Amino acid sequence: MSQTEEFGEELADFVRRVAELKSARSVPAGDLGTVLDAAIFELDHVAEQLRPAYERLAADGQLGGGRSPDRDEQRLLRAIFQRLPLPVALVDRESVVRRLNFAATGFTGVRAGYATGRPLTGFLLHADRVAFRSQTAAVARGEGDRSLTVHLQRMPHAPVRATLTALRPGTEPRTAVLVVLQPQPQPTGARPLPQETALQGAAPDLREATRHAALLDLADAMTATLLTAPAGDRAAVVERAAAVLHGRFADWVIGDEGAAHQRRTTVMGPKGAPVDDVLAQAPGACPLVVEAARGGAPVLQVRPEDPDAFGRDASGAPVLVRAQVTSLLCVPLSARTDGPVEGVLTLFRSGARLAFSMAEAQAVDVMSRHIALALRRTA
Repeated sequence: MSQTEEFGEELADFVRRVAELKSARSVPAGDLGTVLDAAIFELDHVAEQLRPAYERLAADGQLGGGRSPDRDEQRLLRAIFQRLPLPVALVDRESVVRRLNFAATGFTGVRAGYATGRPLTGFLLHADRVAFRSQTAAVARGEGDRSLTVHLQRMPHAPVRATLTALRPGTEPRTAVLVVLQPQPQPTGARPLPQETALQGAAPDLREATRHAALLDLADAMTATLLTAPAGDRAAVVERAAAVLHGRFADWVIGDEGAAHQRRTTVMGPKGAPVDDVLAQAPGACPLVVEAARGGAPVLQVRPEDPDAFGRDASGAPVLVRAQVTSLLCVPLSARTDGPVEGVLTLFRSGARLAFSMAEAQAVDVMSRHIALALRRTA
């Protein structure tokens, strides 16, 4: 790695850490001493490491004087990568996705923008994650190409062959790993079995069965509530739906009506939480809500990385930090995929509560369509 690349990487890491320090301003007063120590440490790092490195590069003429890369060739390589008919991902040594081509987005069911910056292991079954992470690190260390069988969460019973090979893109500071995903063909003459037959004789997962039963109970309660809600009273529909979800399913439930002109009508949170501050927040200042209102897809985030994804309250503190959000769901209320958006529903979980799962996100997506239908009913 050249000195310029090392300096750029150090500077980028420093900028990310500064952003984290900014988001930590709303932590309890008792923890501010730790935040202050971290801030002083970062200032020392700039004075003792980054500034001398900058002065050395400036003296050597390595800042701004380098030879520019062949942009046409880079565009060609990017186009080839994106148009490859096989699902391909570029990850780092920690299995974090750097790039995902079109075939991979269709195969995994995950948008490239969502996957970038997240571990590819998050889309695999838990049993496969450790092995995949270990093999990826070995390839990145230069120990040769590897191949292993994994299973995607969206297709848990279909084995997928993952082939890993080391790659050193010209614009990348470190060795990356190219991952090719290929579904394993079934033996010749074998007939595809339905899921029930494939699972015959397997021991039942009681925890999964319990979660499934809880989702069925939740869906039943939501259906009964929407059927008995007063027709034409949109505020009552949102409030009743939020009451079903609050507590038993989510720690926070936030309802925003409308799309072009949004207004926050319902906020339910834990006892003693800053509910009034969140209620007073303008929905237009919440990037997640704005994106969902424009017809975006439902968003599931576990340990949200951007503290400003749900905006800030009147005191300037990020809502996600102040509410101690560990996972969130933000879904548009639309009766059909290409239909008008009637509003946006946002759910938070905080503390030690388990994060929202993909199955729970799917259940909320279904319920959001039912809520949208109830909002469109007239008296």
